[in-house]
Amino acid sequence: MKVKFGMNENAIREILDTYGDTVYKIAFSYCKNRSDAEDIYQEVFVKYFQHGEVFESNTHEKAWLIRVTINCSKSFLRSSWYKRVVPIDDKQEELVFIEENNDLLKAVLELPSKYREVIHLYYYEGYSTKEISSILSRKETTVRTQLQRGRDILKLKLKEELIYE
Repeated sequence: MKVKFGMNENAIREILDTYGDTVYKIAFSYCKNRSDAEDIYQEVFVKYFQHGEVFESNTHEKAWLIRVTINCSKSFLRSSWYKRVVPIDDKQEELVFIEENNDLLKAVLELPSKYREVIHLYYYEGYSTKEISSILSRKETTVRTQLQRGRDILKLKLKEELIYE
């Protein structure tokens, strides 16, 4: 594997420490499975280190990694291998990287991907709707609408769970 020019072991570790959690969380939000998320994580960083161009800024670099993670996740979910394999149950309770109650995590993971993406980028990564629209190549009004619809779905799901408890 050819690694970016000038990348030493410390630089590689710094990149992984800086962006690793973000890449893993996004991958997991798509495949809902630890081992598949780890595979996607690995694929994204292989692509990153093979990527020959220098990024304009850290923001551009992070946006690139997010976009590649989303694309790799979607490709994985469309693959014929994924469609033929029966996943082994991964317990969501084992997820330490999200420090929220399990009801909210479960509700977010059950959202359709178009809502899950914008909710993750807005609340977990702290991007503005303008930045999300740029990352996802969607209109800003579309991102705002998807955020609102995602919130509405979450609110409804969480209310239903409270009623049935």
